[in-house]
Amino acid sequence: MKPWEYIIRSISRNEIDNVIRINRECLPENYSRFFFEEIFRNFQRYFLVAEFNGKIVGYAMARVETIFHLFKLQKKLHLISIAVLPSFRRMGIASSLLKKLEEEAVSADIFSIFLEVRVSNYGALSLYRKMGFKMVQVLKKYYRDGEDAYLMEKILSRGMGPPGFEPGFLG
Repeated sequence: MKPWEYIIRSISRNEIDNVIRINRECLPENYSRFFFEEIFRNFQRYFLVAEFNGKIVGYAMARVETIFHLFKLQKKLHLISIAVLPSFRRMGIASSLLKKLEEEAVSADIFSIFLEVRVSNYGALSLYRKMGFKMVQVLKKYYRDGEDAYLMEKILSRGMGPPGFEPGFLG
C-alpha cells in the first residue's frame, strides 16, 4: 500500500469503539453504543470503515428501510452517519465510502439512498451533490439544536415506473 492509500471495508465488532470516537470527534449528532451495535448486527454490509495504515480514519453506516409505494415494497438505503477524521479529509475517503455503499445497495437491488444533512454543512452538501444526490425536501427544525436539514436522495434503480418516470422520495 502506498503511503496515501486507504482501504474501504466492512467493520469488525472490535472496531465499534473506534467509530464511536470518530463520531464524537467529528459530528454533533452522537448515537448510543447500543445504536452502533444494532446497526452492526442488522446491517453489517452497510457499515463500512476507511482504514489508513492500520488506523480507522472514517466510517459510514446505513440501514435498509422498506416502504410501500406504487403497490409494491421498495427498499431504500438510509445513510445514517458518515464521518472522516479532519486530518484525513480531502483524500477522497468520504466519496469512496459512499461509492462502496452504493455498490452494495445496487447489488442488493435497493432502489435509492437517502440521507439528512444540516443546511449549514456546506462541505457535505457539496460532496452529496457531486455524488448525484438531489435535494428532496427541507426538514424544519430537524436537529436537536433546531437547525433545519435537507432530505437528499440518489435514485439507484430505474425501471420502477413508466418510461421517463423520475421518482422522488415519495415517488
